[in-house]
Amino acid sequence: MIATVKNILREIYPFSKTNINRRKQLNQFKELLAKNANKPLKVVIGSSQKFTENWIPSEVHFLNLLDQKDWYKYFEENSIDALLAEHVWEHLTLEQGNIAARTCHKFLKKNGRLRVAVPDGFHSDSEYIDYVKVGGHGLGADDHKVLYNFKSFSEVFSANGFAVELVEYFDENGTFHANPWNEEDGYIKRSIRYDDRNTDGNPNYTSLIIDAVKI
Repeated sequence: MIATVKNILREIYPFSKTNINRRKQLNQFKELLAKNANKPLKVVIGSSQKFTENWIPSEVHFLNLLDQKDWYKYFEENSIDALLAEHVWEHLTLEQGNIAARTCHKFLKKNGRLRVAVPDGFHSDSEYIDYVKVGGHGLGADDHKVLYNFKSFSEVFSANGFAVELVEYFDENGTFHANPWNEEDGYIKRSIRYDDRNTDGNPNYTSLIIDAVKI
C-alpha cells in the first residue's frame, strides 16, 4: 500500500510543481503590470523568467502569441510600448510566425517597437548551423520549426505592418553586421555584445536580431 502511494505521488508531483510555478509566474505578471501602471508598458514574450528592470515577463501558458484572447485579458489594442522576444519565433511554424507578428502589431502602440531575436541561418560557422538548425543538436533545437535569415525573417514583419530595422545579422556572404542598439529597447543575451562566447570579439554565437516598428 505504501509503495502504491509513493508511486502515485511520483506521478503527480511533477505536474503539481509545474502548476505551482505557473501560478507564481502569472501572479508575478499581474503584480508587475499593476506596479508599472504609470510607466511605459514593456513586455517580454516567452521570458523563461529572464528580464531586466522595467520589463514585465510573460510565458506562453497565459500569454500565447497565437491566441489573441489571452492578450485581451490584460491589454487593450494599441496599448503596449515595447515587446521583446529572444529565441521564440524559431519555435513557431512560418504560418504561426505570421500570426504572432499580427498579434504583436495589434497590441503595440503606433511606433511601438518589437525587438526579436532568433538563430541566424546565414551564420558563417557550420558548427553553429548544425547546433541551431531544425532538428539540430543544440539545446531546444529539437523543437525548432524554421531557421531564418535576415531576408526571410524581415519579410515576416514587413508583411504584417512593420517597418524593419536590422540590428545584428550575417548577410548571405557570411559577413557579420552589428548596428548600434539600446538595451533599454530590449536586452538580448545571445548577441555580440552580451554573450560570453564572444569575449574574444568575434561573433562566435550571435542571434539574428531585428527591430520591428509598428507603422
